[in-house]
Amino acid sequence: MVVSGNDRERIMNGFQIDNELLRQWRRLALIHFPTLCQPRSAHSHKGTFGTLGIVGGAEGMAGSITLAGMAALHCGCGKVWLGFHQPALPIPLLFQQPEIMLSTANRLLQRSDITAWVIGCGLGTETSALTKLTECLQQKSVVPMLLDADALNLVAQQPALLSSRQNQQDIILTPHLGEAARLLHCTIGEIQNNRYQAVRCLAEKYGAWVVLKGHQSLIASPNGQVQQNETGNAGLATAGSGDVLAGIIGSLLAQRIPPQQAVYAGVWLHGAAADILAASEIGPIGLCAGEIAAAVRWLRNRLTEPV
Repeated sequence: MVVSGNDRERIMNGFQIDNELLRQWRRLALIHFPTLCQPRSAHSHKGTFGTLGIVGGAEGMAGSITLAGMAALHCGCGKVWLGFHQPALPIPLLFQQPEIMLSTANRLLQRSDITAWVIGCGLGTETSALTKLTECLQQKSVVPMLLDADALNLVAQQPALLSSRQNQQDIILTPHLGEAARLLHCTIGEIQNNRYQAVRCLAEKYGAWVVLKGHQSLIASPNGQVQQNETGNAGLATAGSGDVLAGIIGSLLAQRIPPQQAVYAGVWLHGAAADILAASEIGPIGLCAGEIAAAVRWLRNRLTEPV
């Protein structure tokens, strides 16, 4: 959604957006995800806004969970841990976003203070990755969990993995077309030809929330209700965009926002951030996934202002 020069009334932190569009977005948010519109108390502390654990980042794929972690911080999570599925920590990342805490996946999975999990970004699909996913699903402390990327590919190979979860209705699956095809054991063409049926089938088969990513992403609740997202543009068709979405939704879950708001709000924020960037002449062509997080932060703060 590109806003013409004469309509660019709101300029802040380099982002430009039409004031009327911003008011429309806030009215929509107040109706559908009111928790996002609540200003923060002056008595808040970092523990107030949860701790997200992100597991993935096998060798050569450390960027995936780094993007997810940066998005989670910018979306308001109090603390973010990255658990790398490799023997040693990727040292260069220590200086990229020092607010993020780093660990190995093995150590992170032993923590008891995590309020939501994201698993799968760059995880890999070898036996050791399957072990990490199984450990995460079988934890005694049941908190919301988002499965993305390689975690979805592992579930496609072993659908019974999710049956070990005590409550599947706080599981969120975020497949793109290829991952959805693997989860349903069909072709990408069959998914694309009937996206509504596909997302319903995924929700029914796995008893989970499902986000079928793509142009006007579809969100299905565990009971099969489907909603189409209206924000976003072609700028999101870039490497790492899905990792950012996982971090945004995971951040909202960690902040103890109920899944029925967190999933819809996360997809909507992700798309709206891309619209803000395009209106600010950052994309859609050449938009980088790492640029989305700052626009999400900007929008979350604007949503707390009066209509």
